[in-house]
Amino acid sequence: MSKSIFSICLFLLVVAGPVFAQGDFMALMPVPFTNVRMEDEFWRPRIDVNHDVTVGHCLDWCESTGRISNFAKAAGLMDGKFEGIYFNDSDVYKVLEGAAHALALRDDPVLDRRVDAVIEKIAAAQDDYGYLNTYYTLVEPNQRWTNLRVRHELYCAGHLIEAGVAHYEAMGKRTLLDVAIRFADLIDSIFGPNKRHGVPGHEEIELALVKLHRMTGEERYLRLAEFFVEERGRPNGRELYGESLQDHLPIREQTEIVGHAVRAMYLYSAVADLAGINGDAGYFNAMDRIWNDLTGQKMYITGGIGVWDHHEGFSRGYDLPNEKAYAETCASIALALWAHRLNSLYADARYADLLERVLYNGILSGVSLDGDKFLYVNPLASHGPETFNTSGGKEGESKQHRQHWFRCACCPSNVVRFIPQVGGFAYAHDEKDIYVNLYVASHAEIPLSENRISIRQETAYPWDETIKLTIEPENTETFGVLLRIPGWCDNARLKVNGHKIDKPLMEHGYARIERQWSAGDAIELRLPMPVRRIQSHPNVLPNMGRIALQRGPLVYCLEGIDNGGRVMDISLPDNSRLRAKYKPNLLGGAVVIEGKGLRRIDRGDPDRLYRDAFYETEKQKVMAIPYCLWDNRKPGEMVVWIPRHPSLSETEIEENP
Repeated sequence: MSKSIFSICLFLLVVAGPVFAQGDFMALMPVPFTNVRMEDEFWRPRIDVNHDVTVGHCLDWCESTGRISNFAKAAGLMDGKFEGIYFNDSDVYKVLEGAAHALALRDDPVLDRRVDAVIEKIAAAQDDYGYLNTYYTLVEPNQRWTNLRVRHELYCAGHLIEAGVAHYEAMGKRTLLDVAIRFADLIDSIFGPNKRHGVPGHEEIELALVKLHRMTGEERYLRLAEFFVEERGRPNGRELYGESLQDHLPIREQTEIVGHAVRAMYLYSAVADLAGINGDAGYFNAMDRIWNDLTGQKMYITGGIGVWDHHEGFSRGYDLPNEKAYAETCASIALALWAHRLNSLYADARYADLLERVLYNGILSGVSLDGDKFLYVNPLASHGPETFNTSGGKEGESKQHRQHWFRCACCPSNVVRFIPQVGGFAYAHDEKDIYVNLYVASHAEIPLSENRISIRQETAYPWDETIKLTIEPENTETFGVLLRIPGWCDNARLKVNGHKIDKPLMEHGYARIERQWSAGDAIELRLPMPVRRIQSHPNVLPNMGRIALQRGPLVYCLEGIDNGGRVMDISLPDNSRLRAKYKPNLLGGAVVIEGKGLRRIDRGDPDRLYRDAFYETEKQKVMAIPYCLWDNRKPGEMVVWIPRHPSLSETEIEENP
């Protein structure tokens, strides 16, 4: 593509938006987050905190840890050695992507200038051939492309591409996009059929190249993404990386989800993107098998994935330990991205159900309410700060809970780019219908054929069960509005303009309302949210005799600070009456679950190896909070899966008087 033609394409994108956003084989077109104004009491504060606190916090840490100065050093703008881990460039790119998304939602000249200053250093560090990786430039300049499995050049390049696309879409500036395109062109000249055969150890570039293809229309980027996907599991003159990196079998032959959780989700997100463009039945079939394996036996109730003892990855079926859950924040984010893509491919609410589960639980737990502290891993039980563990920290950091930063900082930089995009998961459409996937107070503008539909959603979800949607088409027209009825909900109730709809037509988990819509027509949806006791499959041995609490989309936990300092010795009998109560002054306002439990007390000699099986119990008021809000106050014990009988609870032994 000539430079002049490319410039015209970029101009068209500014005035018309992305023109390659939907493939021929996608059932739905997601409504971009920039077309959705979030007015939600739950999400709006989090998006604002991300803009006001988290973006700047992450940029500050990228500066103080040498991540940004590495680019200046590589450019010869300053002296010094490379600092940090060899893939640290990727953190800078992700933070810039997050800043771009934040700027797309709100003007901020100060942040805009700060972003431009970082981009200047990045552009200066790129060599004449388009290569850009500060580790190799500063440390091993003669070893480029020699260690794709570990050194993550292609992974970093993928995040550069995503950042370049996001910055251009937000600001209309080509400064970072041009850098990304030059590097992509260099990679395309090296890898591909009849060129070098190899795949990245950490998948990411595959989905990034599809984004670049959609923005530019350049087929080479799509072909390169397909090449990297197709090469996995094929020993074409190279040694396979094995199951841990999803490089054991070709994609079409894979039957279960294995290996590193984040890498797997990035890979299958790219496979979903490609399936939406080329309709490859082998891709669809493989994703169906992998989805069933994941959701059927390898996922936590929070939507978290990955086990500590299995290298941040998947174990055998039903092996889901709670305290050793890895459930990395990055993995939850990547799972949400995959689920969203599958919902777009199939128009099936079960994928949006999982998106909602991981969004409200596994992802939000990863960032504090004040926006400057993070969890890298998200266990489902913790004995407190002396036993809690994290990843990538220096000596001593493993004794802490939330941290301001990590030596391996992939999770904070992933959170900062994800939170601004939440509005983009709420709505989708095809040629004739509108789909509502998330219930968030918001105002969306949705193009539908020759019409333009405005939807205003009013709700206090997830605390409240009532949702009102007002439909405002530019022109009166007949079309369908499809409302996701969550899998956790029984007896959803629906009205249109005050008239009850007893038996709405259900399509793949959506209630379809098709009628001639006029400005001001209103839909009222009620999703009852009783407190539910959830039990796991009997093969999940750590959860035998235990239950988890869920209300609406939220999974709950007991935290020590609310329950007398300890929770491991608490049980919750089946006949305990539970009630939900909104507390406006707790954790920014939250619905808690209150009830009565039993606290176990053993009496005996704590030094004896064996003793009589005797314990006492005392009644204990119990309060559970949403799991996503834990560890925002005083660190302490936490548990999601609560024993139903005191014999299964832990205890502190007291000596006999």
